[in-house]
Parts: sequence; structure tokens; C-alpha cells
Amino acid sequence: MLIPELIRKKREGFTLSESELQSFVTGAAKGTWPEYQLSAMLMAIFFEGMTTRETSNLTQLMASSGKILSWGDLPGPVIDKHSTGGVGDKTSIILGPLAAACGVYVPMISGRGLGHTGGTLDKLESIPGFNVRLDLNSFDKILRTLGIAMIGQTSEIAPADRILYSLRDVTATVESIPLITASILSKKIAEGIQGLIMDVKTGMGAFMPELNQARKLAKSIVNTAQKSGIRCQAIITNMDSPLGYKIGNALEIQECIEILKGNGPQDTLELSIHLAAKMVLLGGIRPDIHQATELVQNKLTSGEGLAKFEALIEAQGGDPRVIDNPNLLEISSQTFEVKASESGWLNAIDASKLGWAACYLGAGRDKAEASVDAGVGIILHRKPSCKVHKGDIIMEIRHRNGKGLEKASELCLHALVIDEQPQKENGLILEEIL
Repeated sequence: MLIPELIRKKREGFTLSESELQSFVTGAAKGTWPEYQLSAMLMAIFFEGMTTRETSNLTQLMASSGKILSWGDLPGPVIDKHSTGGVGDKTSIILGPLAAACGVYVPMISGRGLGHTGGTLDKLESIPGFNVRLDLNSFDKILRTLGIAMIGQTSEIAPADRILYSLRDVTATVESIPLITASILSKKIAEGIQGLIMDVKTGMGAFMPELNQARKLAKSIVNTAQKSGIRCQAIITNMDSPLGYKIGNALEIQECIEILKGNGPQDTLELSIHLAAKMVLLGGIRPDIHQATELVQNKLTSGEGLAKFEALIEAQGGDPRVIDNPNLLEISSQTFEVKASESGWLNAIDASKLGWAACYLGAGRDKAEASVDAGVGIILHRKPSCKVHKGDIIMEIRHRNGKGLEKASELCLHALVIDEQPQKENGLILEEIL
């Protein structure tokens, strides 16, 4: 069938066969479909959706478009964690070293910033010298030595997804359950993992702002993973407000180090510990969540998690001195204060608006090939559920020579929800899908 006919078939709501999906996936991986036709198919899938079988087939085909790794000879469980993305969401960089310190092997292949959310790779690259572009041999060696390695997709890992991922970001087709499911799991299948913990975000700063949609995504990922032979559990977490106090690549690395030292914001710390404990439990290292949590907390308190992160930085070419000297992260010193325009209760800070504000500053990207400024971002001075007075500093913008500052400051101000009476804030962990 000709490419336009396949696009038309999906556009009109029909189911694509495995061979038809194979044409699409191969076209992405080998470049036999031009980007405008790949984009048209993505848009058709976005509007018409996919059946469970289509989603499963697409996932497997995308994984099989490249090399699938195998870790059968490792002496411990091979478990990964993935987040659907949020604002200030830096938990992978915290929980990875903690889980590895507990005996989990964590082969983490991550992505870059997508839409208004930051990417793990962009954050890691804010560490001077840190190399996320390792070849698979180096990835293998570091994982076997340290129990953790964190890289981006190589040309060998799910090459179809690498192309489609970048196109989704610039064609407004990010928020599609089948496409998100296939994108995430194709990389995870290719990683050769035995288990996966998913952190599915919902709320104002998430790709799935409605809880019902987040629940559908979580179930889609869990079901598709299990059909692929991967043990998988999903946690639905609240992304109405940013996670932690810092937004922006180098700023978030700074906060990760603070947390691994036992300091930093409580929300990020608690979620990181819980997700790491779920990885430990899924890997069979401890028999229940209480004992798994206790083990993770011990690794945090002892400093073993921080030491693992420091070793990872050095192994991947980064400057480990950032652990003790965060000034090496080259965070911009140019600041602009955002102040409360009225007195009352700060009941919410719209995470989505802050995410887009960070993009205007240069911390994110609006084009797949765009670069990011690692040193800009936003530092919160207050979090929701506190009383504020007119003129109080709520947040501080770190900018670079005023780039994007006017729009960013406007978004930051409009992100504040200040009322006369306090409102009960939703919890951080909303649901778990087993």
C-alpha cells in the first residue's frame, strides 16, 4: 500500500495491520518515509488513537528497529524507572544512584526535554564534561562496574523512536497515549530490562492533566510492558505544582546533589525514595515495601547514594568536583524577582506556566535541533499552602542577558494562585497501578 493510503487509512479511523505498521516504523528508522509523511501519520494516530493490539505491535516493532540488549549474566536484577515528564522532575538522577547502591542494575536510556518539561539528558549535560553519548560498549562497561549508567539513545537503540520522538515534540503530537506508550517501552525493551517502575504525571504541569487520562496511560504502559515480558508497575503522581524548588538544567542538578546529601525539598526526596524502593521491591532485593524503603533510606543516610552519583559522573567524563563545588555548574548570576501582587494564601503554582517560562529563558526547546542554556531557570522561594503578603518574593528567575525574560516573568506571575482562604492541596502520590 502506498504511503498516502496508509496515512488516509489511519486518518479515517481504521486499524493498521502489523505489516502496515512495519512500513511506518521502517520508514522512520531507515529514512524511506520523508518527515512530512511521518508527521502526517503521527497526527492521524494522535486524533484517531490505536487499538491495544496496534499499540503493542507498534511498541515491539519500534524496539526491534535496532539492537536489543541482554544482561542475563549480571548478578542482580535489571530494573529501570521512567517518568512521563514534569516541571522540576529530577527524580531519575536521585533514585538511579540510590537504587544502584541497593544492588539494582539501572541501565537508563533517557530523553531530552519534550514540550514544557525538562529532559534528564539536558540536566546531566549541565555537569561539565558529562557524556551522555556513550557507545553501547562503554555503556555496558560502566553498568557492570557501577550498577548504573545513564545515556541517550544511540543510533542502535530503537532508531525509529529517536526520529519519531523528535518529530512529536515539534508537531504538537506529544499527548497521545499509544505514541507515549510505544516511545517509552520501545526504549525499555531495547534496554533488556526485567522490570520497570513508571511515574505517570497528572495535573497542570503534566502531558496528561486529567487524572482519568493519566490512569489510561498508566494502564496502557503496564499492560503493554507485561505483554512484552517486562514486570511493570505505575505510580500516578501530582504535577499541579513544580517538584522541588528549582527548575532548569544546572539548577536541578544542584538540587539533586543537595537531596543526595540529605537536604533539599521534602517532596522530591520522598518521591525519589518511594520510587527507588519500588525498584528494589520489584527486583526482589527486599520482600516488602517497608523493608525496601528502609534499605533506600539507609543508602541515602550513609552517603552511598551520593558516592554512587559521584562515581557515575567521573565514569561518564564529568567533573566530580561539582559534588562539593556546585559553582562549577555555571548557573547564571543574572536574576529577576517575581513578587506577590496581593496578600493571601498561595494555594497553587501552575507548573505548566513555569515550564513554558523556563523554555522562553532558554532552558527548554521549541525545535528538535535547538540547543538549551544549562544555566538559566527558576528558583522558588515559596511553595503552595503558605500565606504570602503583597511584595513578597515568590520566585527568582535566573536569565541570560534578558533573553525571554519579559514573557517568562509574565508567565511566572500568572502562575500564582493567591486566594483569601487556604485550600487543601492534593497529595503527591495519587494512585498505583500494579
